[in-house]
Amino acid sequence: MADVKKTNKPAKDHWLTIDGVRKEAKRVRWPKWKREGNTAGIGENTAEVLLFTGFFGAFFVFCDFAVTYLLKIIGIGV
Repeated sequence: MADVKKTNKPAKDHWLTIDGVRKEAKRVRWPKWKREGNTAGIGENTAEVLLFTGFFGAFFVFCDFAVTYLLKIIGIGV
């Protein structure tokens, strides 16, 4: 029986080329524009992101004003 040696060669980085990027982009499972089954569409996801961003932005502004007010009460703020 002949000895067959397997060499473990590292995979080449084909995704670093334009052709590799195109092939990888075709393999990606892109989200749909509208709801399909239990999966939300892009519009719903965008609305959720904007809603949460607005909420957390307002929350942090409120926290900033509250800390500023408390610091003024104890005499640290101007």
